[in-house]
This record gives sequence, C-alpha cells and structure tokens, in this order.
Amino acid sequence: MRVLYGIQGTGNGHITRARVMANAFSSMNIDVDYVFSGRAQENYFDMEAFTNYRSFRGLSFSTQNGQINSYRTIKNARMCKLLSDIKQLDLSGYDFVFNDFEPITAWAAKRQGVPVIGMSHQAAFLSPKVPMFRHGLFHRSLIKCYAPADIYLGVHWQPFADNIIPPFIANHPHENPVSVDNKVLVYLPFENLTSVVDYLKDFPEKEFYCYHPNASNESCSHIHLRGLSRQGFLNDLANASGVIANAGFELSSEALKLGKKLLLKPLAGQFEQDANAQTLLAMKAAHVMRYLNPYALDDWINSENKRLINFPSDPQPLIEWLTARQWGSTHQLHRSLWSGVS
Repeated sequence: MRVLYGIQGTGNGHITRARVMANAFSSMNIDVDYVFSGRAQENYFDMEAFTNYRSFRGLSFSTQNGQINSYRTIKNARMCKLLSDIKQLDLSGYDFVFNDFEPITAWAAKRQGVPVIGMSHQAAFLSPKVPMFRHGLFHRSLIKCYAPADIYLGVHWQPFADNIIPPFIANHPHENPVSVDNKVLVYLPFENLTSVVDYLKDFPEKEFYCYHPNASNESCSHIHLRGLSRQGFLNDLANASGVIANAGFELSSEALKLGKKLLLKPLAGQFEQDANAQTLLAMKAAHVMRYLNPYALDDWINSENKRLINFPSDPQPLIEWLTARQWGSTHQLHRSLWSGVS
C-alpha cells in the first residue's frame, strides 16, 4: 500500500501534527510519501521525520502587524503556478491521498480519481455542531473548495460529532516536567517582533522566552529571544508556567495537554483562530485579547485559569482505520479515540 500525505505548510501546526503521524506510519512499515505547500522550501525546519518530501509554492496568506493583509494575499496567490502544479502532480501508484488541508494533492487527486481522506482542524468546521461564532456558510464552502476530500475527519478539543477526533499530541521527551513559576513561552509569529518586545518589557517579574521567525538567539534583561527551533521550543514549553500565542490549534492543544495557562491573541481576519479563541474562552481554558493589551497580560499573570486535557499520543487506531479502508463509518474510530481523553 502506498499513501501520499499532503500537508499545509503555512504554519507549524499542521507540520507538528504530521510529525506524529509520520512516526506512526514509519513504525507500522507503511509506505508514505509527503508533499508540503504554503511556504518557501528554505523556510522549512526540523523535517527529519519526512523522508524524501516534496514542496510546492501552494497557497498561503500574508500578514502585517498581527492581521491578514487581504490585498497582499491575493497579489501573491500565483494561481497559474498553482494550477500547473495540480495538473503535473502524478498520483498513479497511490492507493489514496491523506490530506491535512493541502490544496495541490487534494485537487490533483480529485482530477485523477484517487480517493482523498481529509483530516484537519479546518474540516471540523464543516459540522454544524461545531461553534463558528458568526462564521458560517461562506467559510464552510471555502474549506471544501480549498482542499476537497471524499471523507472529512475534523480534529477538535471536544467530540462535537462522529467524524471529529481529538488531536494527537506526542508525549513530551521530558517526563513530568516541573513548571517554573516565572517562565512564560511567547510565540506570536504574525506580530512585529519589536512590538512584542515592547509589550513584554514592562513585566520584569516574568522571564519571557520569545520565539519568532525574525529573532536570533539573544537575551536582554528578562526577555530571551529565540530563533525557530522545534527542540528548543519543546524544551521551553515543558517548564514554562504559561503560553502567550496566537490562537493556532496545535500549540493550544500542546499547552492543554501539559496543563499550561494560555493567553491568546487570534490573528485578525482569520476565522479559524477567532473560533479557536472563543471556544477555549467558553471552556475556561484560556484568556483572550484582541490586541497586545497590557491589562490583559496583567490579569492573566494573576489568574489561575488553566486546563489539563489528556489528548492521545498514538494515532495507530486512525492509521488502522485508514489502511482497512473503513472510510464509510467513523463512529467506532470516534469512540475509541475519545474514550481515553480526560
């Protein structure tokens, strides 16, 4: 059996989820090829789990000062290149495409009649039972158009519907890490780095470890800047007492599994992050701010608002469901994966 796994590479969350899947595929001796799109080849890092992967330009959004820049997003779309890549991607020899919101493999499979199983957080919003907080029909249509699939599996923090499964979060390399009370992990990649530093400088009682695409490894007083590194990030996440981040799904999931306090600033104009923030707020699992608000940070520092959710780390039941081609029914998969979540 040969599987092609298409992965959205715009943010690091899809890749984090794919690493867990890739390690499980490898341990089960399943032949998988990987395709990424959404960022330049040279901007991928820590990709050892994906042997012989290919990357394409694909589609991505452009941001400026913590919000989506619609004009620049449209200008940079390069639709002719996208259509050319879809037409030229040969899927002969693959039994099916496993897709995490990646458009090129999804549309190439649709053109060539290859089955597509889409598993993503975005797919969860296709269920009317999942709260979207004012976002509705248009965004559901956009999700289906962006990365079409024959079967959709949504990934979410609660079992809203039979086709929704929990996130798979790898067990942390440090067992039972001890949190340092004054240590805070900061990951706001869509914000201007200078603005983030200015925001944090008035809180000297905390040690902020700030990861950012434009940062180099240096420290100034209580603010420690770090370039992007998956291992370094995991080490600092392990013993931080809390996390300040945009409202991406995967990092929030990792923080929930480790029982970290969350302060979220959703990326303005991105419906998924807005829905994530509102859902976690309703779950009393996060504080939310709409801009880099010092009063929100002060309230969060003095709060005890945190949740711990024991999400699964082993996707073997999902892979067995995939390879058995039991795609017509998700009920048993849903039950088995959620049964261990507490």
